[in-house]
Amino acid sequence: MAIVEEFKKFALRGNVVDMAVGIVIGGAFTTIVKSMVADILMPPLGLLLGNVDFSDLFITLKPAIEGADYPTLAAAKEAGAVTLNIGLFLNSLISFTIMAFALFMLIKAVNRLQEKKKAEPEPEPEKAPTTKSCDFCFSEIPIKATRCPCCTSELAQAAS
Repeated sequence: MAIVEEFKKFALRGNVVDMAVGIVIGGAFTTIVKSMVADILMPPLGLLLGNVDFSDLFITLKPAIEGADYPTLAAAKEAGAVTLNIGLFLNSLISFTIMAFALFMLIKAVNRLQEKKKAEPEPEPEKAPTTKSCDFCFSEIPIKATRCPCCTSELAQAAS
């Protein structure tokens, strides 16, 4: 039972839970970036480059049947050909670049917030008073004084 308790203690610590949430959100973010690259960025880019579908941009290194020509990457893979998948690599490269830039911007924003937090001065704790007012002439006198130096009145002793 000690191992189960130790594991529960480890798994429910704040850092582990935060890390798990970060991994789940990172996975969702990766899916969004991949979709943006494959579905939004690459089609217009392929259109500009002469109707090139980047996901089907490949080089056949070794055809399954000698002399065979494959119209799509899926057809080449289905036939068992060895291919160099340039388009898929380009999609991954663009996805990585977008992800790296997004993380850079996120870290930059967090660092800026931390700098602002550090720049704010800490409020100074209130200091105990060192003077008091004379009850007779109202002049400022040291807090431990028993006689006012201005009017020479005898002052009531404060409880220490």
